Amino acid sequence: MAEADQQQRSAELFDLVDGSGPQPPRQKPYVGFDRRELNTILNLYGRKVAAGEWRDYAMDFLKDRALFSVYKHASERPIYVIEKNPKLRARQGQYLVTTQEGRVLKRGHDLETVLRVLQLAVVR
Repeated sequence: MAEADQQQRSAELFDLVDGSGPQPPRQKPYVGFDRRELNTILNLYGRKVAAGEWRDYAMDFLKDRALFSVYKHASERPIYVIEKNPKLRARQGQYLVTTQEGRVLKRGHDLETVLRVLQLAVVR
């Protein structure tokens, strides 16, 4: 019995030294906003909060896209969603702004240009 435990321990040590032992689970890749993009979005968000138009936000980082949702009231659906989808980079642009109904307000390759549609928008 003690000999079996000794063999198991030596096998575990071999696995650790060899590197073929149990590996930690790999993190799944996700899409996120970089510092510049997040700074641009939060500057607009801060101005709209100061004006009393927006109240809350949420960020979702998914496998294929990143979402920044803007709320007038925390218990409702988002009034606007700013989306980054790198798969669309070569086509119509990776940035997208949609309304709560799902209508696309603006698409493009430059985040600042796409967000201009929200700078003039007034929430009802």
